[in-house]
Amino acid sequence: MRARRTLVEPDEGEITALLEALSAGAEGALEDLFAAVYGELRRLARGQRRRWRGEETLNTTALIHEAYLKLSSGRQGSWPDRGRFFAVAAQAMRQILIDRARRSLAERRGGGRERESLAEAAEPAAPRALPAEELLALDTALARLDALDPRQARVVECRFFAGLDVEETAAAVGASTATVKRDWRAARAWLYRELAGGGARS
Repeated sequence: MRARRTLVEPDEGEITALLEALSAGAEGALEDLFAAVYGELRRLARGQRRRWRGEETLNTTALIHEAYLKLSSGRQGSWPDRGRFFAVAAQAMRQILIDRARRSLAERRGGGRERESLAEAAEPAAPRALPAEELLALDTALARLDALDPRQARVVECRFFAGLDVEETAAAVGASTATVKRDWRAARAWLYRELAGGGARS
């Protein structure tokens, strides 16, 4: 994957054309798309890394590269707009960090930690770095939310992990902005209760 060397941000028309080419199966379309939005992907990757205190060797560039490999090795879906693409990219980055956190935790089993700060993970206003066990607890809670209400889980992924605004999230999940705001409030309250109640259950 090649990084875009210019600081000029692509316009929506360029991104739309690249997404259409990707959906049509054009060779090299994913690489071109990653290069075109590289600056935005860097901001997204930095935000993802800040949420986990650990794995210092996985820097921002490495996370973007691994996300590219993850998306290019899987079956490429249809991403009709910028919001949906960044939601998928954020999900790929989150899965990479979750896998790393699982390996990290498996290597150092035994040390107990207090979990009272877990509930703060559901509050995006002041994102903080989470140790591996708290990141995994949040991921497990989000998986339970996905089983109960998939759209609310997608809203959390878009707002909390991808950093999309309400309008972008609405486009990504195919709902109105009013629905996104309602889902966002409900999902945050649900995650707060789950995480404050002791984190992941076995």
